[in-house]
Amino acid sequence: MKVLVTGATGFVGFHVAVKLAGRGDDVRALVRDEKAAPELSRLGVEMIKGDVRDFGSVSGAARGCEEIYHLAADYRLWVPDPAQMYGTNVAGTVNVMRAAMESGAGRIVYTSTVGALAPSKKNGPPSTEDTPVSLTDMTGHYKRSKFLAEREVEKFFAQKGLPVVIVNPSTPIGAMDRKPTPTGAMIVSFLNGKVPAYLDTGLNFVNVEDVAEGHLLAARYGKPGGKYILGGHNMTLKDFYLELSAVSGIKAPSVKLPYLPVLAAAYVSEGFSRFFLFGKKPPAIPLTGVKMAGKYMFYDSAKAQRELGMPVTPVREAVRQAAEWFAANGYVSSGKTRKIGAAICI
Repeated sequence: MKVLVTGATGFVGFHVAVKLAGRGDDVRALVRDEKAAPELSRLGVEMIKGDVRDFGSVSGAARGCEEIYHLAADYRLWVPDPAQMYGTNVAGTVNVMRAAMESGAGRIVYTSTVGALAPSKKNGPPSTEDTPVSLTDMTGHYKRSKFLAEREVEKFFAQKGLPVVIVNPSTPIGAMDRKPTPTGAMIVSFLNGKVPAYLDTGLNFVNVEDVAEGHLLAARYGKPGGKYILGGHNMTLKDFYLELSAVSGIKAPSVKLPYLPVLAAAYVSEGFSRFFLFGKKPPAIPLTGVKMAGKYMFYDSAKAQRELGMPVTPVREAVRQAAEWFAANGYVSSGKTRKIGAAICI
């Protein structure tokens, strides 16, 4: 089967492309840099240079494809020019859906995020695909852009019958987080001993390979127009650091920071970066990240497990894979790498 993957050089997209290639599919990847993921080329993935913001390149890449997986996205907690993010995440998504209609693909999987869903209450039940949510619930341009992109995808299903399934990954962790993602950067900071304290917040952590498998399962078993949370384990940030400590031997922070002073510092950091550094360097304390931390991001992935058969790897295994990969690939100082190596036997 010929399939197209956008965002194949990204964290989740890479794992999706690898699984498709391993399944024996004829995989085509739309990429801005053909040399960004040489591992994919070695697997026989056809690399086509293009950009989701350019309909012509998307249309050409989609031609003849029976399945399309749209994972390309601009995922940053801070962006000097928000128009670029909306151009990729919203207009780019419309381009992919148009190209999918044009190509006649039998199934399209659109990768959204749990960030486009309703956050949970601190002491309430985890949010689901059906928890009421609006644009005003979105914190930051990334979440807003993905929320708006979801609405565009839903229009293509409701108004044009496009056979598209929406998946909402939670917080993926694991190997091959090369950039790294904001979550990966948090793990790298911890492994380098640079996390002296934590905020009282919660996230849903999931193995990136489970998320990738969830995409293939969504294409096979997902209901067109349906939405599925690809999640794993709801954990406080404190407990997540304890898991990292258990697999790495690095001491977990024991100091809980008060939220309001950190929020005030984030406003100062954002202003300094924007007005004194002219947006050329991201703030040391990203305001959007701190605002996100003010809400619990707990989600219920039972629907994906029940209807798709999505696997859920134990969180410690996912944490171990992430720590092992970062330590083995130059993201961690040599002294810490030796300590981590002794702890996880890399």
